[in-house]
Amino acid sequence: MDILLLGSGGREHALAWKLAQSDQCDTLYIAPGNAGTAQEGINVDLSPTDFEAVKAFVLDKDIDMVVVGPEAPLAAGIYDYFAEDADLANLPVIGPSRGAAQLESSKGFAKAFMERHGIPTAAYGTFTPEEMDEAEQFILDRDEPIVLKADGLAAGKGVLICETYAQAKTELQAILGGKFGDAGNAVVIEDFLDGIELSVFVFTDGEHYTILPTAKDYKRIGEYDTGLNTGGMGAISPVPFADNALMQKIESRIIQPTIRGLQKEQLTYKGVIYFGLMNVAGDPYVIEYNVRFGDPEAEVLVPKIETDLVTLFSHLDAGTLDQLDVMYTDEATATVMLVSGGYPEGYEKGKVIHHLPKHGDSLFFHAGTREDNGEVVTNGGRVLTITSFGDTLEEALDQSNSWAKKIDFEGKYFRSDIGFDVL
Repeated sequence: MDILLLGSGGREHALAWKLAQSDQCDTLYIAPGNAGTAQEGINVDLSPTDFEAVKAFVLDKDIDMVVVGPEAPLAAGIYDYFAEDADLANLPVIGPSRGAAQLESSKGFAKAFMERHGIPTAAYGTFTPEEMDEAEQFILDRDEPIVLKADGLAAGKGVLICETYAQAKTELQAILGGKFGDAGNAVVIEDFLDGIELSVFVFTDGEHYTILPTAKDYKRIGEYDTGLNTGGMGAISPVPFADNALMQKIESRIIQPTIRGLQKEQLTYKGVIYFGLMNVAGDPYVIEYNVRFGDPEAEVLVPKIETDLVTLFSHLDAGTLDQLDVMYTDEATATVMLVSGGYPEGYEKGKVIHHLPKHGDSLFFHAGTREDNGEVVTNGGRVLTITSFGDTLEEALDQSNSWAKKIDFEGKYFRSDIGFDVL
């Protein structure tokens, strides 16, 4: 099969690495890709949200499957675009429909979906700029701290935890005033859940599902979860506190009602669902949905998949996931992210990356990189992830941190405390 993978981050490098291992994958194209994905296949200068250009490429190269990595093309309806085009309708697209992608593209939709289907989540209200007075009163009716979320896609930075009423009102005005652009056309205000986070992913064909190993990512820029939110600074798998009792609650109270809800509302789904969860005294609550692999969770989970990924995706498309026994390694995995100095605010690009091995006892997934005159240079805020294996999380983390110290570029920063709260 000739496969087109859309995206350019660490998630896409991890997926490209795994797809390229399949005997069924003849040629792998990545659009637009990065310096790392170029090691796994052929990078193509295409925007994942330029559907006309994607269509032309798919037809020209006689592509057999399209795998969608990031959220933007899913939210824009790439699955529907293919399904409604006579030339493309029979081509497998791995990802949800636009309607189902609202679980991520609209926080308000996701909260209302959970309410309709009895899925545990924090109490909330959704408000537009015209409802500023009501929103401010809603804030005053909550206990501090208060959580504010831009309704739309904000690159993982649209969630604010406000310690005081005054801060919440200031941030409310900023969000509805355009702080996050169109993502802030509405705001979700919700109660703060006091607990510890974890991430659970499932593959689903819309009817059947299989649960991946548990993971936990670390979004704050500073050690011990301080400072601004980022797209993710590292991840671990498995999560030590996710015992059988908690996982049974997650499956029965959250995963199964979500799948049933998608079916009831006739929302087509062929891909990955991410459940961002909060464990509150042993009871799970949904913080958010993502409709694709997280990043850097993909870098810590995709290497654990032992089943052929093309075979798995083919079963998702055919609706026969129940006929496949998906296998995972029992080893622990740990991912550490190297980022540019100044991230998640202003940072410089084009810094040469030194001491970067092409092979080793760890996996090196590129996020924001490009090639420049034969050298790999930085091309984003999050630059590179290092994923290591171990019999224990401590072993895996030690190895990733060791490599994080060796690899170097001007302004390099990483968190050396990934996993601090569970080990």
